[in-house]
Amino acid sequence: MFIDPETSVDLKRSIFNAIVAPRPIGWISTMSAAGQVNLAPFSHFNIVSTSPPVLIFSCNSPEDRPEKDTLVNVKATGEFVFNLVSYDLREAMNVTSTAAPHGVDEFELAKLEKAACVKVCPPRVAASPANLECRLLQIVEIAPVAKGDTPSNVVFGRVVGLHIQDQFFDGAGRFDTVKAQPLTRLGGIQYAPPGPIVEMPQPFKRAAETKREAS
Repeated sequence: MFIDPETSVDLKRSIFNAIVAPRPIGWISTMSAAGQVNLAPFSHFNIVSTSPPVLIFSCNSPEDRPEKDTLVNVKATGEFVFNLVSYDLREAMNVTSTAAPHGVDEFELAKLEKAACVKVCPPRVAASPANLECRLLQIVEIAPVAKGDTPSNVVFGRVVGLHIQDQFFDGAGRFDTVKAQPLTRLGGIQYAPPGPIVEMPQPFKRAAETKREAS
């Protein structure tokens, strides 16, 4: 079967979420210029660079306002925090996904404890295995091109601080992903913890190693 997304009238846009899966969840906390706190999960999220460390998440336009509170806050302050959603935080994360009225504190809505950050103002989820403090790099707008498309804004943020709970950090610079049990997003309302973990040695050598062997 071939589907042309530009001409198909029956294509459900959620099919892309089901195909490009699993995806990490961007649980993003922000603060407005007036000090109002917001916490929301985003399923279009990932890391795109480690040196420098850069995260992205995408905000589409909601039905009840021009921009989501998260985007408004990031534009106003240039700061946000990524909070890792572990499997045992799945219900709290789901509560924060509700379309709450402007100004509602989702930390309070989901009964989540806040913890202070070091280099940015928004609070972090205290129960999260890891939190990454970020400062805004740039926002790229994806404009609608066809009927039914919604505007989206891709937010790029540089990681300027890390918080890792001791039990998930081995002290040698490694984070125990298996122990942290990060929740992932699939299609529709489906979520999943990590499945079986396998280790596969890399079949290639880095350029510096090849050069040393040749000399």
